Amino acid sequence: MSKPIVAIVGRPNVGKSTLFNIFADSRISIVEDTPGVTRDRLYAEAEWLDRRFMMVDTGGIEIANTDSIAVSIREQAKIAIKEADVILFVCDARTGVTTEDQEVAKLIRMAQKPVVLAVNKADTPTQELEAYEFYNLGIGEPYMISASNRLNLGDLLDAVVSHFPDEDESDDDHDDVIKVAIIGRPNVGKSSIFNDIIGQTRSIVSDVAGTTRDAIDVPVMKDGQTYLFIDTAGMRRKGKIDEPIEKYSIIRTLRAVDRSDVVLMVLDAVDGVTEQDKKIAGYAHEAGKGIVLVVNKWDLYQKDEMSTVHYTETIRKELIFMPYANVVYVSALTQQRISRLPDLIKDAAEANAMRISTSVLNQVVTDAVAMNQPPMEKGKHLKILYATQVKVKPPTFVIFCNEPEIMHFSYQRYLENKLREAFGFQGTPINLIVRGKNEDN
Repeated sequence: MSKPIVAIVGRPNVGKSTLFNIFADSRISIVEDTPGVTRDRLYAEAEWLDRRFMMVDTGGIEIANTDSIAVSIREQAKIAIKEADVILFVCDARTGVTTEDQEVAKLIRMAQKPVVLAVNKADTPTQELEAYEFYNLGIGEPYMISASNRLNLGDLLDAVVSHFPDEDESDDDHDDVIKVAIIGRPNVGKSSIFNDIIGQTRSIVSDVAGTTRDAIDVPVMKDGQTYLFIDTAGMRRKGKIDEPIEKYSIIRTLRAVDRSDVVLMVLDAVDGVTEQDKKIAGYAHEAGKGIVLVVNKWDLYQKDEMSTVHYTETIRKELIFMPYANVVYVSALTQQRISRLPDLIKDAAEANAMRISTSVLNQVVTDAVAMNQPPMEKGKHLKILYATQVKVKPPTFVIFCNEPEIMHFSYQRYLENKLREAFGFQGTPINLIVRGKNEDN
């Protein structure tokens, strides 16, 4: 199931970005007293009560301002509201309810989404007692908070999370269906590959970057296996995103990745691996998805007999964090090797959902330790006690040892390589968690 999206909205200078930074646990947004500093929506993952969600920070909404920047900010905020599962409406306790607040409230009510009203800067008992004024906005109960002093933020987040759908609710969550997101930069051929796979034209194919705006779901049956293909809009570097609708498409793409079991990461053979490719692939990797690297436009690449070998070596260096991903060289134009994709997708999905019995797992770990003893550090010997698998998608293992703080990264990587050698896990990341012998999973 995709992560719920929470849009933080309100007029300028009410503390939206401060709240965003606290919830994201980092200073992602610029926080200044000057209205209009946050001009674009920013995204970050957050967690509360074991529920992970995506936050969207927006610029201050000024309904009456006709300045081009103010209009752009307003459109961005409207897009965030449209996409959100929950709206966090922020007001200012010091100024009380303003005409601008009332106009923003009217805009929010039109969206007919769950809304939580946060009245920020309630730093004094007097301000906390003036909550009744904000009932006039017609939004619901106001939560009097102070972002700068971190007061009552827990109650606020409790209210936000209470509006999330149950985690087991999903329209397309069927174990027998492999959900596949096709992602990559604009104009690398995602829609053409999508059309070739599904055998019918359901996406617009164009040479103009950014033609595909929304995610499109198409179920396809191949050799007895049902796939749900999700074609998504391309994601560009922030500096090249000009249209509000294109920015809206980015979060649709991230949501598509969250929903998927396997990601087809499409690269342009002529362009090679770009910095934006690394960021997009990195998001899928961190999300723990099965991954297939699809190098498109291979028909346009100047080749020799060693081209695929050298190109693959370059990809491995550039995407060093995903050595497990299969690489396939295709041409959407000529349909070269497109027929291989369903099998590679299925292999990645099976690896991503693989579960290993505890006895077999511990035999592999025991053999690995016997072949290469953990190094001694700080005068202490690291002893691996036992291992267990705690989840799938991606496969996640807890390794219990006597001194987890001296487990070196290199030895952890050695154990990961031994697990891959024994069980495959081709096409999926795996997670290793180190715990002390008395710690819970």
